[in-house]
Amino acid sequence: MSTATVAAPAAEDQAVHRQGFTDVVRAEWIKLRSVRSTWWTVASLVVLGAGLTIAMCWGNADWLAGADADEAPGAFITWGMMIAQITAVVLGVLVVTSEYGTGMIRATFAAVPRRGYVLAAKSLVVACLLFVAGTVTALIGYFGGNYFFEREGIGMALEGDVLRAMYGSGLYMAGLGLLSVAVGTLLRHTAAAITITIAVCFVVSNMVALVPGDLGLFLERVMPGNAGTVIATPVTFNPNLLEAWPSFAIFAAEITVLMTAAAIAVRRRDA
Repeated sequence: MSTATVAAPAAEDQAVHRQGFTDVVRAEWIKLRSVRSTWWTVASLVVLGAGLTIAMCWGNADWLAGADADEAPGAFITWGMMIAQITAVVLGVLVVTSEYGTGMIRATFAAVPRRGYVLAAKSLVVACLLFVAGTVTALIGYFGGNYFFEREGIGMALEGDVLRAMYGSGLYMAGLGLLSVAVGTLLRHTAAAITITIAVCFVVSNMVALVPGDLGLFLERVMPGNAGTVIATPVTFNPNLLEAWPSFAIFAAEITVLMTAAAIAVRRRDA
């Protein structure tokens, strides 16, 4: 009896440790797709991102075609994504903080003792979902908005910077999701993580333009909300920012730093 009692937990423990990363990713995907908040958030991304883009293109097509227009049509073709990016923050934070809030994270870590696997799997499923949703939303907005532009003779071909802005929107949404996963892991509080991420990415990123001199220019270029969004727009709104790919490299470096801090924290702190 004693031999059987000892052997069972040992075999069970070996089975737990034999779990591969693919199994953890599959489990996190099941959790992500099983909650209604995920699909409400994705639906909000599509409605805001594509809907507002189409509405802005419809409302401004006639003006943009006129001789007195001082804006390029490309400034409007992903306009809605500027608002929809908030949904990426919400989804990324909720993926982590909802489990901490309910205490389910303890069961997750009991099933997968390698906590780094859990964080990496959550990050992967969030990034993939947001990349696909962001790219599809940008394309819907493009086709819907460009219809009104073509009627006015100012339509834009899906190539060059316009094409880059389509998959760039997906990359930016995925990056925001990863950034939010990291902040959610560090703070473990939904309201605090969402508030801080939105404040840093969307409020402070604009306010640093008030800082004079080279310091202000540097801060303007490296703030995550500024560095990330350049790749998602065919026309750069701020001439002080770097080109699309250098800016995105800065954004990716900032995500890497935060994710590294989150990985260290999730291993060292109690659940």
